[in-house]
This record gives sequence, C-alpha cells and structure tokens, in this order.
Amino acid sequence: MTKHKFVVVAALAVMLVGTGSAGVHAWSGQRNTIRFGGAVALPGVVLPAGEYSFEVVRTASADVVRVSRANDNHAYYMGFTNRVNRPRALGDHAIVLGEAPAGSPQPIRVWYPTDGGDGHEFVY
Repeated sequence: MTKHKFVVVAALAVMLVGTGSAGVHAWSGQRNTIRFGGAVALPGVVLPAGEYSFEVVRTASADVVRVSRANDNHAYYMGFTNRVNRPRALGDHAIVLGEAPAGSPQPIRVWYPTDGGDGHEFVY
C-alpha cells in the first residue's frame, strides 16, 4: 500500500509541475477568433454555432490549446494537441474538419493559426 501511495503522490507532483510550467511559459501569442455557422466537436465537447477564441499555451513538452467563447471567455475546451506542418498552399488560417455521421457535428481535426506557423491537431 505504501508503494501505491508513493506512485499517487508522485503523479500529483508531476501534474502540479506541469501546471506551473504552463504559467511560466504562458500564452504563445497564437490566438484567433473563428465563427462557426453550425455545431462542431472537439474531444469530449460539442461547440454550438458561434464565435470562439482559439489560443495556444506552450509548456515545456507540449502544446495545449484552449478554446473559449469569444464574447465571454468561458472555456469550453483545453487539451493537448500535436503539432503538424502547415501545407504550403494553405491561406492565412484554416480549420480542418473531419467526417461525422449524418446529424452529428463534424470534429475539428486541425487548427492552423493566422501567424502562418504550424498547425495544432486535436487528439481524439
């Protein structure tokens, strides 16, 4: 039982350090406001039609994207993403949507910010 408690405490300590590093690195400056005419999905959440702010938090080991309602800053999603190369032919910014069954909101696969940098692929 003592070994189990040690593992749990160690895991909590790692989580706290990770949270602290997000505060140290803060927002990366990648931020866009995007309007959706219909519902779309992110891992574990459906976003109703509306305007949303996409922001990147860079930690020491990963990119975390925070998605909030543009007008009230209510966070709907905060999760890890994988960096993906931006296609050369892509314009200023884009959202790449995945396929969904009829009547279900399409999942957001990748967000490419307006700064022209790499995209952020959502992990489902």
